[in-house]
Amino acid sequence: MQIIIAPDSFKESASSLSVATALAEGWRRIYPEADLRLIPMADGGEGTAEAILAAAHGQKIDVTVTDPLGDPVSAYYVLLEDTQTAIVEMALASGLPLVPPAQRNPECTTTFGTGQLIRHALESGARKIIVGIGGSATNDGGAGMAQALGYSLLDNQGCELPTGGAALARLHQIDSSKKHPALDSATFLVACDVDNPLCGPQGASHVYGPQKGADPAMAEHLDEALMHFGAVIEKQLGVNVLTIPGAGAAGGLGAGLIAFTRAQLRPGVALIAEACGLSQHLAGADLVITGEGRIDRQSAHGKTPVGVAQLAKRHNIPVIAVAGALGPGYESVYDHGIDVVWPICGGPMTLSEAIAHTETRLRDTGEAIARAWRAFTK
Repeated sequence: MQIIIAPDSFKESASSLSVATALAEGWRRIYPEADLRLIPMADGGEGTAEAILAAAHGQKIDVTVTDPLGDPVSAYYVLLEDTQTAIVEMALASGLPLVPPAQRNPECTTTFGTGQLIRHALESGARKIIVGIGGSATNDGGAGMAQALGYSLLDNQGCELPTGGAALARLHQIDSSKKHPALDSATFLVACDVDNPLCGPQGASHVYGPQKGADPAMAEHLDEALMHFGAVIEKQLGVNVLTIPGAGAAGGLGAGLIAFTRAQLRPGVALIAEACGLSQHLAGADLVITGEGRIDRQSAHGKTPVGVAQLAKRHNIPVIAVAGALGPGYESVYDHGIDVVWPICGGPMTLSEAIAHTETRLRDTGEAIARAWRAFTK
């Protein structure tokens, strides 16, 4: 019997590794000698680097970088065993949890720290950089990242722009003369699970700006600044980021990576699954257990459980998805490779109660699934 346990994190309560470990502990109450293969997963957001570090051979490289407000913060990237591939999680350097709610202001937050992580990886010899871009605190179109990589973003007086999304309205010239030389020989892939454009009603500023501290007037101003930024990029770099789906991800970091590193945007879960070698582990498996904190109708659109299930179905493997909570339309995942949705909460409780006991309930769920498996496979 070979069981693959490949969940995403349960936001605010358990990392993907913790979820997988707890489910495995519950399963082993019934099958102590089971061949359980834990493949923690992610879709490009928080926990991506940790998930790949747990599932693949590599090392954690600690770096002190600039946080979204310009203060130093300890972050890291993962250098895989081949020493040529690095996993950069932008949330570790430029993520929303790094900014206290009272200080959230996307007019001034920066992706400079994410650029520093990329620069360090390049200087360590990595030439394939996978960047997970979920969970940002920023709306600067990746301008800070570009500056950390040696690009100069100048106003009409020839002065370097300050950090933050608001300053992009004054961009006049992009000077590439001092960009990091390794950018020309490196390949960049971006784990991205949204298709928002850079600008407009569905763009970075209007859709995601409010959770980062923008009121409607600020969001409009930031949208105009990104529109100008995109126009300058097209004119001077020859890349039309304004029309590319996903360019608005992470406050426009998607656009910045496309423009300044020639990155390709890829569905997050597929890219992370590839980096973790999930397909190879699936060969010969009898069951896959995946999951995430909440399963609803949005789960069918690029979220981890469905991405894992679709890979499993190529091997005709049954799939069970565990969930901390179920939302409207969760049944839609049954049309995308998931055979059973199994909530871990057995009765009414507050969110704080559910979060406090997540790992205990995951262990109990792992045991319950194992008991059902034993009952139906005798």
